[in-house]
Amino acid sequence: MQTTAQAVIIGGGVVGASALYHLTKLGWTDVVLLERSELTSGSTWHAAGGFHTLNGDTNMAALQGYTIRLYRELEEITDLSCGLHHVGGLTLADTPERFDMLKAERAKHRYMGLDTEIVTPQEIAQIAPIVNLDGILGALYDPLDGHLDPSGTTHAYAKAARMAGAQIHLHTKVTATTQRPDGTWDVVTDKGTIHTDHVVNAAGLWAREVGAMAGVYLPLHPMEHQYIVTEETPEIYERATEHPHVMDPAGESYLRQEGRGLCIGFYEQPCRPWAVDGTPWDFGHELLPDDFDKIEDSIAFAFKRFPVLERAGVKSVIHGPFTFAPDGNPLVGPIPGLRGYWSACGVMAGFSQGGGVGLMLAQWMIHGECERDTRALDVARFGDWISPGYTLPKVIENYQKRFSVSYPNEELPAARPNRTTPMYDIFDGMGAVWGAQYGLEVVNYFAAGDEPRYETPSFRRSNAFEATAREVRAVRKAVGINELQNFGKYAVTGPKARAWLDRIMAGRIPAPGRVSLTPMLSPAGRIIGDFTVTCLSEGVFRLTASYGAQAYHMRWFLQHQTDGVQIENLSDRVTGFQIAGPRARDVLAAVSRAPVDLRFMEARQMTIGMTDCLVQRLSYTGDLGYEIYCDPMAQRQLWQTLWQAGQPLGMAPFGMRAMMSLRLDKFFGSWGAEFSPDYTPAETGLDRFIDWRKDSYWIGRAAAEAERATPPARVLVALQVTAEDADVHGYEPVWIGDKVQGFCTSGGYSHHARTSIALALIPRALAGTDTPMQVEILGKRQDARQLFEPLFDSDAKRMRG
Repeated sequence: MQTTAQAVIIGGGVVGASALYHLTKLGWTDVVLLERSELTSGSTWHAAGGFHTLNGDTNMAALQGYTIRLYRELEEITDLSCGLHHVGGLTLADTPERFDMLKAERAKHRYMGLDTEIVTPQEIAQIAPIVNLDGILGALYDPLDGHLDPSGTTHAYAKAARMAGAQIHLHTKVTATTQRPDGTWDVVTDKGTIHTDHVVNAAGLWAREVGAMAGVYLPLHPMEHQYIVTEETPEIYERATEHPHVMDPAGESYLRQEGRGLCIGFYEQPCRPWAVDGTPWDFGHELLPDDFDKIEDSIAFAFKRFPVLERAGVKSVIHGPFTFAPDGNPLVGPIPGLRGYWSACGVMAGFSQGGGVGLMLAQWMIHGECERDTRALDVARFGDWISPGYTLPKVIENYQKRFSVSYPNEELPAARPNRTTPMYDIFDGMGAVWGAQYGLEVVNYFAAGDEPRYETPSFRRSNAFEATAREVRAVRKAVGINELQNFGKYAVTGPKARAWLDRIMAGRIPAPGRVSLTPMLSPAGRIIGDFTVTCLSEGVFRLTASYGAQAYHMRWFLQHQTDGVQIENLSDRVTGFQIAGPRARDVLAAVSRAPVDLRFMEARQMTIGMTDCLVQRLSYTGDLGYEIYCDPMAQRQLWQTLWQAGQPLGMAPFGMRAMMSLRLDKFFGSWGAEFSPDYTPAETGLDRFIDWRKDSYWIGRAAAEAERATPPARVLVALQVTAEDADVHGYEPVWIGDKVQGFCTSGGYSHHARTSIALALIPRALAGTDTPMQVEILGKRQDARQLFEPLFDSDAKRMRG
């Protein structure tokens, strides 16, 4: 066995093999895969082998589409069969809510180029005649769905990688991963040590144990999963063509043809986690004992949905473990704070996602960034606050909701509340209805009087509609107060802090006492952050951005840190409130001993009541407003000061539902929606915050300059939509004529203007025109027109005055 390699992959399942292949495909050939047993040991060998493109996240759906298309390429390269069966698949809907979800997914697929369609019960009967259609409203049909041979596919990845120069060592157990002072790694095995620049943890069921060797906690957990293969079934083997896949969410089951019989698997409610305290090293090609008790109800339901099953004998039962992350998506990418250590695990749908995961990982390792937004699978989406005690109940919840309707406004209850601010009990007593962001409890809205203390999950306007409208009115007519905990906050200090920020950020870095807005770009010119930068004094800066992107942004900062610069994450060490509305200045004047004469985008240290604060003159509501930051230990006292002063002026609390409505009035974009690595500044309008006059190089400048010279084909616009009872949430297609020519990035209802709003990317040539458009919402095209001025404070006199 060699003693050096450019990269070492630990784990010989489908994900490890895919990562190995893609590294060679992109040009790295000095790469090694280590497997303690045989290829496919762990979860891969007993997988049902199904694949599909349906995924609520559009980037994940695209990666799944890439994975499925890749299999033919592997077969051509290797002359090995992946055992492909492209039979198509149906996802059934038995409730209006589920049908809404399928129609929303179909709409997304229009601009993604996926050839899915909504089919009627009559069409279902033709496609999948063994389905009992009682109660079925329709289905989503995907011709790409199918299944394959898990072993053959994994070996095809492995052979293709070997053909390109990669090495694979079987029966080689990793016993330690040790980082050297220069950041490189020693991967210690029972057959010797390999010195490498990069370690990839693709250890599947053993990813937790392998991660612990490097001091890394990976939030994933194995779950027991069971599927059944039937004896020969006439209704199946007498067909002229293979029966398609059928997913029956109501029955928590998936079904496909297996030879001359059927295979059906279940995501049962009385599910069981496996190996809670660690995966045994000697586990491999074993199965778990059959357990029909936990799937008894699921089987009974399946007999009703697929009556043929009741007459079919059981040929075999496959019961084995596979791993989930808390949200069900993979854990991929560089581990924050640990140079050269990469995660490629938690891929519970390995044959739908493994190819895309391998591609993204290889691009990340070789090029430093990926061709698309990876936030849905980025290991950095979980911070260092996460623990096994949080992971386990969330994984159980995710398993149980595998086939549940996923609503855009849904708040899942497991492992909550977890992290709270000093205001939690006060807000709870005021009727707070809570959401969660990055493990933190955040107020969505405050229920007053008989307003509901629970928001009903829905694709349509929810029962929080009137409460949100009330909070919006309070901000626009008087003054609202909102907690500022859910911002990511960072201190950048040192003699070279300004020079460093000028290189990291594309926008202007402000003078002392001033605030600026700036995008942060990748080398390819894509948006990886939109920041508020405050200069407290020369060499002392405060950055503010998305709370949920903390680990993502800190990883980027630390990767680019230089001498003379210190970077600290202050997100949970600084908190406070924002106040906004026409009476906001009056509130601040009542509690400050100093004059309240801050200009727009100015910052000042002030004493508010008894609390020393940093006060900034800006607000995401688009109104006259102030951000007031303080020490968490003083937050309750600051609240009392502001609340008491605000009551005579009509102050009311407001939550994130109102915030997201208010920002639409000004067409303000949002991180994760308008601003993400999928888009560029010239597409989204963030280029207006770029400082083109900088003499220094800044990351992404060449790409941004190229777009400035040749503007991109699409651009962000605001649309007024004639919606009925459902508004845009994101990714709805925009029809221009009889063709989909754009899509929505986000939207909602403007309670101030009493109209439905969407932000959308459309062809640049049509921006600023009166061209008729339609937005497809839940399967129905709604008329839309472009808006050219903000719906509130169009001349910005109130915001800036």
